[in-house]
Amino acid sequence: MKLPGYYSSGQFARMAGVSVRTIRFYDKQNILKPSYVNPVGARFYTDSDLAKLQQILLLKYLGFSLEDIREMTIGNTDYHLLKNSLNLQKKLVQDRIEQMQLVESAIEDTVRAIEEEHQIDWSHMLDLIHLTGMEKSLKLQYQNATNISARIRLHRDYSANPQGWFPWIYGQCRIRSGMRILELGCGNGALWTENLSRIPPDIQIALSDISEGMLRDARRSIGPKDSRFSFQTFDCARIPYPDSRFDLVIANHVLFYCSDLPGVCREVRRVLRKKGRFVCSAYGRDHMKEISKLVTQFDSRIVLSAEKLYDNFGLENGEEILKSCFSSIECSLYEDSITLDRAEPLIEYILSCHGNQNQILLDRYKEFLAFTEKKTAGGFHITKHAGIFSCSP
Repeated sequence: MKLPGYYSSGQFARMAGVSVRTIRFYDKQNILKPSYVNPVGARFYTDSDLAKLQQILLLKYLGFSLEDIREMTIGNTDYHLLKNSLNLQKKLVQDRIEQMQLVESAIEDTVRAIEEEHQIDWSHMLDLIHLTGMEKSLKLQYQNATNISARIRLHRDYSANPQGWFPWIYGQCRIRSGMRILELGCGNGALWTENLSRIPPDIQIALSDISEGMLRDARRSIGPKDSRFSFQTFDCARIPYPDSRFDLVIANHVLFYCSDLPGVCREVRRVLRKKGRFVCSAYGRDHMKEISKLVTQFDSRIVLSAEKLYDNFGLENGEEILKSCFSSIECSLYEDSITLDRAEPLIEYILSCHGNQNQILLDRYKEFLAFTEKKTAGGFHITKHAGIFSCSP
């Protein structure tokens, strides 16, 4: 009996240009499960499975292990996520191209040293060896980009406040011509790409992040020819700039990740000019609380974050932490909430969190999708409790 919209294993394999044995292997490895298994055990696949297989084959081509692929492809079969997934895969290919160009350069330098000096330059050879062990780094960068994009999309597409978080933050910064600005933990540069038309032409903006992958995404998004921006990778507890360098330092959802928060505050105070300002954002205890409640209703073992970030630095304790370095501190709240009636964007956000949810949901994705669809069918409200501290020395 033929099922409309479903393909047998053989049909599916021919469409994808792979063997049936490959399809069965991915099924056995729990990387690509069939959408339907009939009572006699025949497996059937859909177009959405083909989209996921495309991603699996690309990641395999780029050199990732099956375990890496299993972690990196969970939940990405929904068509409305396909464009986002493809854009992230494009970035991953660009990263691979750039790193392979470095490998090529290292090989050329080593060959040149052999030809000109008749000996091997071991430093170049060591560089080459380190460059070829890049899968772990690329995997982390890909997952970071995926997670940040998922969180931004949920807020951007379903928030009640029409202004949006990044335009609001930009307005709170009171940016004017001639300023020198440092952003700590810039991520993919969304603060600036969403406000490019508002940025004065005669301004200097230094973007930093501890992740080279994130900084590379920011550079691509902003464009390499925009002379207002410079990019540098460093830990914000050790800012490599001289004293009194900046008029404004921005830390957007960064401080709660810092292990040496007092040290970061001292460094920010050091690089600020006498009349400069430090703008840093934080969450409150009620932020997105409905999402945590939803996942624990599905499985009480799920914890979306191994630590409560607002305990590290939040709206409730931020002023007390900051006052050791800053004499004037003002708090402004961003009035907003989220309402949605679709499961997929919510699931995408949940999978992007830093907790143990993927370990549990990996084998129960379809069950969790059905559960979330039921919860969101009549409209699902999410509390947002976020704001900024504006600090002066």
